[in-house]
Amino acid sequence: MLFLLSKGKGLLLLLLKFGKPLLSMAVTVGAYALIYPWTFALGFVALIFVHEMGHVIAAKRRGLPVSAPYFIPFLGALIMLKRNPKDAETEAAVAIGGPLLGALGALVCFLIGQQTGYEFWYALAYVGFFLNLFNLLPVKPLDGGRIIGAVSRWLWVAGAVIGPFVIWMTHSILFALIWVWFLWQMYRQFFGKKKPHPVFVEGIYEADVDPDLPDWYLSGQNHRRELPFTAYCRMDGQHVAEFRWEPLSFRGEITISQPCTIKSVGIVEVGRPDENGRVRFRVRLEGEAYQSDQYYDVPTRVRWRYGIMYGGLALFLGCMMWFIHEIELTTPR
Repeated sequence: MLFLLSKGKGLLLLLLKFGKPLLSMAVTVGAYALIYPWTFALGFVALIFVHEMGHVIAAKRRGLPVSAPYFIPFLGALIMLKRNPKDAETEAAVAIGGPLLGALGALVCFLIGQQTGYEFWYALAYVGFFLNLFNLLPVKPLDGGRIIGAVSRWLWVAGAVIGPFVIWMTHSILFALIWVWFLWQMYRQFFGKKKPHPVFVEGIYEADVDPDLPDWYLSGQNHRRELPFTAYCRMDGQHVAEFRWEPLSFRGEITISQPCTIKSVGIVEVGRPDENGRVRFRVRLEGEAYQSDQYYDVPTRVRWRYGIMYGGLALFLGCMMWFIHEIELTTPR
């Protein structure tokens, strides 16, 4: 009790930070437990977690801020990058981290099965190998489609060709939708005109109000004002717009998840000053984002490295599935 009381604030912060991911994980385990034994459901979700943590670790190594994994029952899990990769090599590095660590997790299950002889571990390993092999399909937004983007974008054609066979074998409506979206994105990549897409970023700020400022200056919630700004890129790759509101002697900044041409930074809403003389206001950044023409310019040695890693990992996963299938121990008991 003394420990909980002394560390209560820290535990509360941890709960607020990881509460939603843990809750989504528990709900997903419960959903799979309606169909499979609860032990298998727990192990399956754990393997998905290991796969997603591979992405998290790879993103952290590349200096990309990332969210905790969020689980979606019967669909899988996802992480959200808080800043876009700067090039195809970085995107491939984050993408391949999931299947690499996921394959290692499935291999651990297989080795436990070898030592104990329990069919449960073989079944779990088989599903883990299949999960990571499926993610290596050369179809965006699956991991394989992101990895081969650093090898050669022409390999996406293989994903377009094998897509119907995968749909026929799995009868997956979700994958059918992913495949159709992939075809549209591939068409835009190779044949469509590169058009900028709008970028909007907002932030809430607080500032002290100068007592000498006229009452009419803060005109309530409809107060709108363009602000001078300076855009730059930090050493860690973070794009930032620094703005100033001179009458309040306030300087702030807005971080942008991707390179873009900033058109304006302005105040779109202002609250009433509180009893301490502070006012809250909302700032909105508007711009246009382009994909850099050099995004897919990857050195030849890097292309070969990711190509060998991709092919070797897919071959390993396929061989392990075949081996487990041959010993006919793929059904949990």
